[in-house]
Amino acid sequence: MIIMHLGKYNLKRYRKWILPLVALAVVTEGAAIVCGATFEKLWDGLFKGVSFLGYMFPPDWSAFPEMLQPAFQSIIIAFLGTVFGTLLSVIFALLAAANISNTWVRNITRFFIGFERSIPEIVILLLLIAAFGLGTMPAIIALTLGCIGMIGKLLADTIEELDPIMMESMASVGANKTQIIVFGVLPQIMPNLISYALFRFEINIRLSVLLGAVGAGGVGYELDYSFYMLEYHRAFTALLVIIIMIFGTERLSYILRGQIKMKGALK
Repeated sequence: MIIMHLGKYNLKRYRKWILPLVALAVVTEGAAIVCGATFEKLWDGLFKGVSFLGYMFPPDWSAFPEMLQPAFQSIIIAFLGTVFGTLLSVIFALLAAANISNTWVRNITRFFIGFERSIPEIVILLLLIAAFGLGTMPAIIALTLGCIGMIGKLLADTIEELDPIMMESMASVGANKTQIIVFGVLPQIMPNLISYALFRFEINIRLSVLLGAVGAGGVGYELDYSFYMLEYHRAFTALLVIIIMIFGTERLSYILRGQIKMKGALK
């Protein structure tokens, strides 16, 4: 009797975990069947991937100098997209904050920001290529719009969380809306803005490689072109350059964010 009682107790105790896990397993299995994903295909793909790496090794070191200029171009694309996007994000964030703008302006701006986040950057790039043609210009615009969707939303939420007493006290001594924004809002959100911009720059570095493969230029184009020409050793060199570029950018961003925190700018 005691054993049966303990069994029922444990079943009730873990029921809230067992049922969700079973449901998750059923949904996962169903999704795998619909997508045609099986462990057999996974193992075959892994073995084929390892054998394919054998074709790429060793890298073509003679092509390394040729990759530096495209890598620098990708970094510039990401940098310009981040700078322009961050500046525009501040404007959109102010318009999307309930404690700064009125209701209908906030709702329209929030809708635009949400709509932009629903469209991947690669889709935006393809639309811009149809308008501007191949090159770096569509990529910069696509990354700029991507920054607005991400940083604009985060900054708008940050502004709405500011202490309303500060803005009310500034307004009570005669400060207008512009003065409240310049001397009250912007100094408080600046640490967050810098942190968001650095994080977005890391993302844009990766996206610049992806966008380059579909016509934006840079080292992503070199990687795609090398695969297309079956120059696998050269493709491996481009891949190494991309890894170094992304890792270096992440470390630089980490150091800069650490410096901001050490100075007490971020709370």
